[in-house]
Amino acid sequence: MIRPPGVYAPQGDTALLLESLARERLERGARTLDLCTGTGILAIAAARRGAEATAADLAGRAVTAARCNARLRRCRVRVLRGDLAAPVAGERFDLVTANPPYVPAPGPLPRGPARAWDAGPDGRLILDRICRAAPAVLAPLGVLLLVQSSLSGVPATLAALRAAGLRAEVAARRTQPLGPVMADRAPWFERRGLLAPGRRTEELVVIRAARVPARPEAPAPGRPAPSAPHGPAGTAPHPGGPR
Repeated sequence: MIRPPGVYAPQGDTALLLESLARERLERGARTLDLCTGTGILAIAAARRGAEATAADLAGRAVTAARCNARLRRCRVRVLRGDLAAPVAGERFDLVTANPPYVPAPGPLPRGPARAWDAGPDGRLILDRICRAAPAVLAPLGVLLLVQSSLSGVPATLAALRAAGLRAEVAARRTQPLGPVMADRAPWFERRGLLAPGRRTEELVVIRAARVPARPEAPAPGRPAPSAPHGPAGTAPHPGGPR
């Protein structure tokens, strides 16, 4: 993949999210959206399966990289520049993927290349925003696949998605050694209680959140529930008949 300086390189979290994407049923022509797309690898994977793929990123270099990578692989991917789902306001998608910045970081908001991974003191600067935005971009029965580290509050993500009306669960896990950035911050993580003393691994987690099908309306008080349809002379319709 073409990756200019400052664009997030596909790593273990990308691989775990790709595996989860591969397990999702994706009809040809399904509408997909990849947030924080970076090199565009997830959007390309969806396009290769026949999806109508869209990718979005705030960084101009990432947008350029994703467009180039899609062209090199002869995949049709609409790549937009903007803040999370702002470029697709009003649109709905069958599948949304996201590998956002989630690394807890001391100090001010990140600038430069660190914007690809740093996400505030608790690592939730972007995660919380995605949780709030997800219902507005998901089609009926739509699914969100979101990857993050165990250091950035998996229970908080599950709670936020459920509070937004989605059915959320952990779909995949993988333990791996801390990368260079997180390894350098390990003592700070320990002081904040995010990492057990001496531990130098993290658990990557893919969270799957789906729209819950609407329940049929209950009959009004005092009104009997509708009975099953019947065929001529009160007989049940033939199984092969029209629905």
